[in-house]
Amino acid sequence: MGRALALLATVCSSDAPSLTECARRTGLPTSTALRLLRTLEQADFVTRDDDGAYRAGPHLVQLGARAFAQQSVVEASRPALVRLVEATGESAYLSVRGPGDTALYVASVEGTHSVRHTSWTGRTGPLAASAVGAVLNGRTPAAGFVTRRSVVEPDVTAIAAPVVHAGGVLAALSVVGPVYRIDDATAARYGRLLAQEAARVSATLVGSPAPGEEKSVINR
Repeated sequence: MGRALALLATVCSSDAPSLTECARRTGLPTSTALRLLRTLEQADFVTRDDDGAYRAGPHLVQLGARAFAQQSVVEASRPALVRLVEATGESAYLSVRGPGDTALYVASVEGTHSVRHTSWTGRTGPLAASAVGAVLNGRTPAAGFVTRRSVVEPDVTAIAAPVVHAGGVLAALSVVGPVYRIDDATAARYGRLLAQEAARVSATLVGSPAPGEEKSVINR
């Protein structure tokens, strides 16, 4: 157990180490390191690239998502997720970049409709063509949000907006619901709400008021 944990720590703390590097850093024989890494790979705790380098696997990343839920971006986003559900009735999510070309859903609040999108917390979805993927890849248009229909799942509409920090996209807030309930006008309204809430979260992370809030504070 201890040797496997040492290998996991090496994979997570290094930049895609090779088998040789993993063995060297843990002081294990190469054959032992290979056997343990294969076991970890079978359990999805590590993955191996085509060039033989090792990275954190999806199972480990999903476990990490639970721990990540205690960190600042999730805590800062929780009130926004609640407000989004109250305003739309649809399920709201917070996502960050996951392994490979995926988005990792790290927090959510389920919608209030009887027919609603169920929680994806701890799961991953593709970046390609998705609303969250466009946001995380820095391709949010001037409107401040992205809408996609029937991309990751059929008959599902997703709308996302970026949470930014230190000049880059840190995460994505999104609202997800059935296509039949979210027409173009509704999607635009939800998108504006998302952009506002994402801006508030972004401002919270740097300890300054969100755009438009300075004036309201002064006028009180």
